[in-house]
Amino acid sequence: MHLCMQAPLSRLDWAHIQTLLAVAETGSLSAAARRLGLTQPTVGRHISTLEDRLGLDLFTRTASGMQPTEAALDLLTPARRMQEAAHLLELHAAGAAQAESGSVRITASIFMAHHVLPPIFARLRRAVPEISLELVASDTTENLLFREADIAVRMVRPDQLDVVSRYVGKLEVGLFGHKDYLDRAGRPTRDADILTHEFVGYDRNDQIIQGFRDAGFAVDREFFTTRCDLQTAYWELIRAGCGLGFGQASVGRADPNLEEIPLSLPLPTLPIWLTTPEALRNSPLIRRVWSALDRELSEIVDQQQA
Repeated sequence: MHLCMQAPLSRLDWAHIQTLLAVAETGSLSAAARRLGLTQPTVGRHISTLEDRLGLDLFTRTASGMQPTEAALDLLTPARRMQEAAHLLELHAAGAAQAESGSVRITASIFMAHHVLPPIFARLRRAVPEISLELVASDTTENLLFREADIAVRMVRPDQLDVVSRYVGKLEVGLFGHKDYLDRAGRPTRDADILTHEFVGYDRNDQIIQGFRDAGFAVDREFFTTRCDLQTAYWELIRAGCGLGFGQASVGRADPNLEEIPLSLPLPTLPIWLTTPEALRNSPLIRRVWSALDRELSEIVDQQQA
């Protein structure tokens, strides 16, 4: 039990505060170590040092992991404010830098990162080899204000404060099947004909089911003979010939092994938004990559109409 303060609070190490937050949020020393890029013993030493400086017990070990004490919980709110302030300082420093070379971190959905962005990155690298690109493929919303990414390619309108966003356009969605599958199963000629086909659907996500029902087709989960929620794997199942399925029209039309099934029913579209923190909007480095992404993605949108 820690009974007294052994050092003034002004001597607290910011790295130890980060460790406190990481352990509290992940629930274990090992998970916190992975998040911070440290070793587990180092994380343990950080917590011990912080406990000594504060004169408090911050965690108790339980069967389920590291449990924050009441004292630790009281510290989390001011610790998160410190974290936000540090990230904001970093953002403004990056935004004030005038360098036109360096690294830019871009986040996008797994599907966009896999099927759309690689050729764009390749062209950008040839045009500006002095810029290094980092791609974060994630279907979660990365926190731009915490510098988890510098630019985000979003498929939903951003609602985060202190960011700058631009609507690029919308991507069409189409219904596709592998040519071998269609040779075997036949090609639908009417909207209702698709109900006689095998379909690739989602597993727990009911978005496609709801779309069918909105169109007047009363289907349930069992209608889809192959199911997967991960977009990239879902698309590969269509490409392998497991049945018909939906995907970005520009990607499907570029695949010589796929055929698009014409439908009179309206299909949803996918908006594209570019987003960056307000503090980075005037960075020459960010502007160069932002402009390239805007131009390339806009061309994809325009080509849909050709």
